[in-house]
Amino acid sequence: MLKTIALASLALFGAALPAAADDDFATGWAAGAKSQARLVAASADLAGLEIKLAPGAITYWRDPGDAGLPPTFDFSGSTNLKSAEPVFPAPKRIPESDGSVAYGYDSDVTFPIRVVSADAAKPVTLSLAVHYAVCEKVCLPAEARLSLALPLKTTTPNAALVEAALALAPEPRTIAEIGASLAPAGAAEWRFCAPAEPDARRDLFVETPEGWWTTVKPEPPADGRACFLIDLAGKPDGAELPIEARLTLTGGGSAVETRATLGGP
Repeated sequence: MLKTIALASLALFGAALPAAADDDFATGWAAGAKSQARLVAASADLAGLEIKLAPGAITYWRDPGDAGLPPTFDFSGSTNLKSAEPVFPAPKRIPESDGSVAYGYDSDVTFPIRVVSADAAKPVTLSLAVHYAVCEKVCLPAEARLSLALPLKTTTPNAALVEAALALAPEPRTIAEIGASLAPAGAAEWRFCAPAEPDARRDLFVETPEGWWTTVKPEPPADGRACFLIDLAGKPDGAELPIEARLTLTGGGSAVETRATLGGP
């Protein structure tokens, strides 16, 4: 279910123009709806999309939650680029005024971009067309078209910004490595438990294949464990379990993510 985007604003924000570059290692800021965005270079194989939000505005994670739209990244105009992988910092659960819950960011955010060149002896010129949504009382689309040459050998002053954002991204782990457990709790319910953190509230985000929908309800911590009840709330017509899901656990020393099978023998 997607929050309604104000279509009338498409003409206003559909052609955001970048300003003059701040320095050799960053584009200028491209103004968008209640936001501005720029591309920064960290090194030959690492860049970042930095988004600044107006006070009270939010933007979304790769799974936007009950409502909203995730950001999309298009690198098709780049040169000497083999691959570019956006990395998403761990989200937070954000209650909205209409009673829905968004997964995303309520303050400035940087999305690291891991870059692989086609020819390592030559620099990459990264061209990015990014579309994202920014919501306050009304959701508006935002767009930025940015282009930046990455340094071939230099580590830039922006490296600290991008590496700090990388540190906020969930680290891949197995369920055993997390010290967690996943077990059936009903016909279409599962209980996920992980070590509790005394000084940090843990939260769980469950991503399922397109058309499937789950809800997550935290349970009171007990015996040093933080547990969550995962309930299957909807599925495509004719589809059957099992499914593969990605589970992201936040709180504690760092966020982690793991793959799990829901349903089946």
